Amino acid sequence: MELQETHDDGRVELKDSTIIESSPIYNHDLAPVPVSKRNWSTYNYAALWVSMSACIPTYMLSSSLIANGMNWWQAIITILLGNVIVLAPILLNSHPGTKYGIPFPVFARASYGTIGSNLPALMRAVVACGWFGIQAWIGGQALHVAFKSFFPGWETALGGPIAKHLPGEWIGFAIFWGLNILIIYRGMDVLKKVEGLAAPFVMIMCLSMCIWAVTAANGFGGMLGDGGKFQSLSEFLPVFIPNLTAMIGFWATLSLNMPDFTRFGRSQKEQTIGQVVALPTAMTLFASMSIVITSCALVIYPNANAQEMWDPVKLIGHFSNPFVVGIAMFTVAIATLSVNIAANVVSPANDFANAFPRWISFRTGGLITGILGILMQPWQLIEDPTGYIYKWLIGYSGGLGAIAGVLIADYWIVRKRKLNLADLYLLQGEYTYKGGWNWKAVAATVLGCFFAWIGVLVPQMKPLYDYGWFVGFAMAGVSYLALMKSSVSQSDK
Repeated sequence: MELQETHDDGRVELKDSTIIESSPIYNHDLAPVPVSKRNWSTYNYAALWVSMSACIPTYMLSSSLIANGMNWWQAIITILLGNVIVLAPILLNSHPGTKYGIPFPVFARASYGTIGSNLPALMRAVVACGWFGIQAWIGGQALHVAFKSFFPGWETALGGPIAKHLPGEWIGFAIFWGLNILIIYRGMDVLKKVEGLAAPFVMIMCLSMCIWAVTAANGFGGMLGDGGKFQSLSEFLPVFIPNLTAMIGFWATLSLNMPDFTRFGRSQKEQTIGQVVALPTAMTLFASMSIVITSCALVIYPNANAQEMWDPVKLIGHFSNPFVVGIAMFTVAIATLSVNIAANVVSPANDFANAFPRWISFRTGGLITGILGILMQPWQLIEDPTGYIYKWLIGYSGGLGAIAGVLIADYWIVRKRKLNLADLYLLQGEYTYKGGWNWKAVAATVLGCFFAWIGVLVPQMKPLYDYGWFVGFAMAGVSYLALMKSSVSQSDK
């Protein structure tokens, strides 16, 4: 008997979900979304990307590139190109989410096995925990600046620094962390509403700040006339390549787990258009505004620390009107909150639930994410702009690229977009492989990671590290196809 039904638009659902509900690798949060409940439109996906792009790390990407010697237009082109490239794996991995209504860790079961899917899921989750902590720390900084503007004695009222940061900063971090956890416990419907409202509000406020900066500086400042430090292409490329990899690494996380969102899509067309239109546009626009605002700020506040002007939280701290500071910090908080929940909680919450479906729900997984985000000490991850790119973004991009190579090769080439939906939730089925593990996928991933990271240990192979995402993606994808082609057992397909 056919267990799944294919609709005219290509979307698939189970005829009877009771056949999977007793499985030990099933829970409600990981269940395939019925077609009747897949209601995210083009606007929802566009709003999702606008709200995720309009965040402080995006704003600070330009500063990292310019700190490495680029001029303003080189930085913008690098950011734009990186986002256009990463859009390809994002769309390729979005397709199964919309077609089958499944989240990322369940999709990974097709290629890695019903148990083996925990490998890519937990690798993705660890990166998300780091990002969760970074965003929570930034949001806490915004609250700290807002408190300082309304209460002049705030900085000294609670004593001196603790671990190089003021008590007020730690308090702001704790409050903002708690707000994130509160929204997690309200579920995906609240997330959809937050993203829909946050996107237009944040963009309007950013444009307003850009207009204020240009007006107050009587122009665009001096940065737009800076030619950068590179005099030739041979000087530029050694810096451009690793920075381009870092730009891809910025969204390499979402290139894996977009099924967590596209599983709610009304159609392939709507989710594709929403993402294609919004991602490169929003990222480039927001990064451009950050350059204009910073360039003007250096004119408006000539005695300020130039590095601080790249941080919008510290820039806003120079404003004298408490009301203006409050509105600006509210905008930063909303932007940070929306991107943190969408980009850094939904995936790891599902990933942890996938590891222990009977014991960990989406909410519990979100709480685990929050705790690990603290333990990873995010204040150190973004302390240095150079380390932010060369250690954090490039470092994890190679591993996530390897996972993307396996997923895309399996779904689009090996399986030709055909999945057995019920068997994705059963311990004994098409995706059981050997003990729940497809060791070919594991081997391909390890191989991709090896070549992407070997440059850290072997200086002569440093170029491989600079191309980390590309190397991991290509090596894992090609080796996976070769290993699967060599298989003679139908069960290993």
